[in-house]
Amino acid sequence: MILIVFLNFAVKFLFNRQVGDAKSPILLTVIMIEKDKIVTWVEETLNDNQFIVSVDVSPSNQITVLLDGEEGITIQKCVEVNRKIEDELDRDVEDFELNVSSSGLGQPFKVFRQYTKNVGKEVEVLLKDGQKLTGTLKKVEENGFELESSKREKVEGHKKKQLITRLHQIGFDETKTVKNIIKF
Repeated sequence: MILIVFLNFAVKFLFNRQVGDAKSPILLTVIMIEKDKIVTWVEETLNDNQFIVSVDVSPSNQITVLLDGEEGITIQKCVEVNRKIEDELDRDVEDFELNVSSSGLGQPFKVFRQYTKNVGKEVEVLLKDGQKLTGTLKKVEENGFELESSKREKVEGHKKKQLITRLHQIGFDETKTVKNIIKF
């Protein structure tokens, strides 16, 4: 897609002169890189255990690619994806900035496969109503997931707080963010 911008003031402003008695428009052509092409090229380099978390292309052609995998993403895979995109694009035609990286620890989940990858792991869930839950991601389904949380609570008939375990059925539409809890 070609974005055409007319700037009537550019000649006078940039060059401090007019052409004849009329203001002359300057035609700037900016080549916008298509996101679909980037996605196709990235998918060609990934294996079945790896997946795209997001691909963003800004109007100024800043390309950001986030990747993940069942066993994570190596630096070598990021370099391979970067080279593939660089090989497909022509710097003489498209002026772009490229950033390829893994989705990062502690970053919110963006795609379904991140949920399935993290079944059995501890996560933090921030619900849209502001409630925060932490627990183990037990199961992921089409519309949501099951979270098992444990909390010490006062139980009638006991002097000390007891560990109470609950299962929460949470829909994807109820969550604001879900992310891994990192423990060392």
